[in-house]
Amino acid sequence: MSSESAGSAGSDVREKLRSLDRLRRLRYLLWLAILGAVVGVTYWGFGFIGFQAGVVAGRFPAMYDFIAQGFFPPDFQNFTIYTKDNDITGLQAIPASFRNWGAPIFQSFGSPRLSLVKASLVTLLLGFMGTVLAFPGALILGVLGSERVTPFPFNFIFRGTLSAIRAIPAIVWIFLYIPIGPPSQITAVLAIGTDSIGNLGRLFTDDLEEIDEGPIEAIRSTGASGTQTVSFGMLSQVSRSFIAWTLYILEINTRIAISLGVVGAGGLGLMIRNSQDLFQFRQTAAGLIMVFIVVLGIELISSRIRARLRPGEHSGKGLVEAVRDLFDPKKWLGVGKPRD
Repeated sequence: MSSESAGSAGSDVREKLRSLDRLRRLRYLLWLAILGAVVGVTYWGFGFIGFQAGVVAGRFPAMYDFIAQGFFPPDFQNFTIYTKDNDITGLQAIPASFRNWGAPIFQSFGSPRLSLVKASLVTLLLGFMGTVLAFPGALILGVLGSERVTPFPFNFIFRGTLSAIRAIPAIVWIFLYIPIGPPSQITAVLAIGTDSIGNLGRLFTDDLEEIDEGPIEAIRSTGASGTQTVSFGMLSQVSRSFIAWTLYILEINTRIAISLGVVGAGGLGLMIRNSQDLFQFRQTAAGLIMVFIVVLGIELISSRIRARLRPGEHSGKGLVEAVRDLFDPKKWLGVGKPRD
């Protein structure tokens, strides 16, 4: 190679390095601009809603005293009907409820009166039934929303339907169902089911967009009909993933069921609200602990099952990750996609 060629090549390399350096600087400037915009809007938002940091900080000591003296120790008197009738309070109510092989717990399940164990069961059932109710509608709209099944732009009719459903949270759906009845366990199941159609259907659609084309072409080459192609060429590839997403939505729906209980849907949310209205804050603390146990339990079980269903996953969610997700507001509201 001549000296002129070597010099030209070296000049090209230096020019490329300078271009990369300029591009890197532009990216840094872009991120700084985005960060500045976020901070600016946040600062303006605090001012818009009348937030005063000094006032809030000054009230934290009173808040700490209120929680420390009013909420602790938690009172599990309402854990079962047996502990309530026999005035067994505090943590002693928990072991007392397991006497005679858990007879007080089964008695509480069959009683029309409220108890923490029955409220926990109601909350789990609301989330479960809402998920089951949503699955067929989510499957139909999710499949039809995929461009592999419905040609563009007609697939956006179904995608738009899913987006419209997802735009309304479950806590609003329960009030939209007021013509059927006031906020109750029935309308809560309908609200959870409707909300889950949008969330679950969108996840189904996204999964179908990422499947391999090979099995689809193989099924078509045999002369299979459109329905057979969808069933054996598409859904067979994502069946495990669909089950995994459904279990994830079940986690979300358990949280939503608790939130709907606050507005009259029953379950743990209703018991927590009632105890607060009566200024029985230690019983409120017991209800919050039951929320923690129920949500953490369903999430750990669901994550273990999903870990064995999804390709490439070899371990379920650990205790630390499950506890962290308890403080994820998106999961309580039923929006967004999972972090795991």
